[in-house]
Amino acid sequence: MATIRQRLRDVLIVMISFGVGFNVAFVFFVHTSSDFGEGLGSNSAMQSFIHSNSISNESPGIVGDQDRMAKKDMDMDIDIDTDIDTDTVSYKPAAVEQTIMDNLVNWGWDKASRKVPGCDIWTDNSNGGGIGKLYEPLKSFRSELKEYYKVIEKFQPELANIKKELIKASTITTTAKNGEASIIKTKEDICKTLRLHPDGLPGLFPSLSLSHTSTSGYIEPLTTPMRHPDFCFDTSDKAALMDMEYLIHDFEAMCLTLQPTSRMILIDMGASLSYHKETEVKAEVPPIVHLLNLYEKFGFHFDHIYGFEVSFTEPNRVFSELLPKKYMHSYHWINAGLSSERGNVLNPLDSILREFHKDDFVVVKVDIDTASIEVPLVRQLLEDNAFHGGVVDQLYFEHHVKFKEMAPIWRSAMKGSLKETFDLFHGLRQRGIPAHFWP
Repeated sequence: MATIRQRLRDVLIVMISFGVGFNVAFVFFVHTSSDFGEGLGSNSAMQSFIHSNSISNESPGIVGDQDRMAKKDMDMDIDIDTDIDTDTVSYKPAAVEQTIMDNLVNWGWDKASRKVPGCDIWTDNSNGGGIGKLYEPLKSFRSELKEYYKVIEKFQPELANIKKELIKASTITTTAKNGEASIIKTKEDICKTLRLHPDGLPGLFPSLSLSHTSTSGYIEPLTTPMRHPDFCFDTSDKAALMDMEYLIHDFEAMCLTLQPTSRMILIDMGASLSYHKETEVKAEVPPIVHLLNLYEKFGFHFDHIYGFEVSFTEPNRVFSELLPKKYMHSYHWINAGLSSERGNVLNPLDSILREFHKDDFVVVKVDIDTASIEVPLVRQLLEDNAFHGGVVDQLYFEHHVKFKEMAPIWRSAMKGSLKETFDLFHGLRQRGIPAHFWP
């Protein structure tokens, strides 16, 4: 009889090979490993509760990296290519972002200190234009940002599901019928329905404050406070702290990257659906659900959502109380700690992301509040060319670095300097990964 470890290894290999089919792997496991439950207690590193489409791990202290036994048996050989393909990927930062990048050392943002101010570029209008003369450009951008979200609120989509429309369009032929040629709706026609202004997003931001990626179009410039700028004007305002209406997405450009065969994937690392309901940092709607609602408004519906969360949550509560019912068909709750070890099965970049390619639409969110794991994971995205140039269509990461305004909120979670985070995010964007600060 095969050992428990051998059975687990075999099942995980099957799970990896399916890529988007964790449910299939779980059913296979339950029906072929009848002796698993009896031997579970003998292997504390593998204690799990298997549910229909969830993995639960009751040990609240597990962070994944300590799972050495699993790693020893399940490492995959990973080839890392760190070269930037500048022929296919380009990034043009907005003028305000470039000014920030040019002055990271001059402003003392290279110092990892809780006393370093990050909001002065928004609030200080002294010396004829403020720090870096950014006061007026940022003031204009802040005003345009509010108008942009008013336009989004009023936006009435013509098409409910972009991918279904692309599939329909791909089946239409040019054969003539009754003397009239069939009308073909092209991808450009479909994607144009997502345009918010006749001149595209630049028409809503006349201050020319948007950055641009060759892979996903326009995007907000990288600035402090790494969340909504309103927070800089009142750091006690918890609503501003969690306000997500600073993120800019070019849905028309993102649509143009899709194919009828594209798989729509969200990998959520740090997927607690109750955190912002149960802590002092309140949010009316969980941030990830807010993001999903935004994507859905523009016709982007995810086929698979992989939610990794180390804090134990009863699966019954996840699926009956916390998760909106509309995601039941696509959501995979994986209640286990992440690993930043290259090749570890609990490193989603290796076990999941590598199964997809540029024709798929992949969104990655990282917010696990453990710098020793989340920073290496994001650096893996930066360093491995396999993930560049459109493999990751959007990235959201809350990088807990040290600066004055966020010190009372992030406290001991703060590691590193503002320069480190700007270098990291700017580098990701240069490699074709549109990286956003996550609130």
